[in-house]
Amino acid sequence: MTEALALADAAEAMGEVPVAALVVLDGVVIGRGYNRNIVDCDPSAHAEIVALRQAGQAVGNHRLVGASLYCTLEPC
Repeated sequence: MTEALALADAAEAMGEVPVAALVVLDGVVIGRGYNRNIVDCDPSAHAEIVALRQAGQAVGNHRLVGASLYCTLEPC
């Protein structure tokens, strides 16, 4: 969670709402994200979505079986 909180701080420094998320599989972080909807002009670029997209790319599959999502705020 320390890493997620650091990402949330980075989001806040960019003028975003300070929310971050991590996707973890077998003890390894495979996706990281923080709110980017303002800087990217993308209404879907919430922390959870960014982290999930990165995780899918990391494993080469849209199914993230066995992975866990950790978020600094209750996911929307």
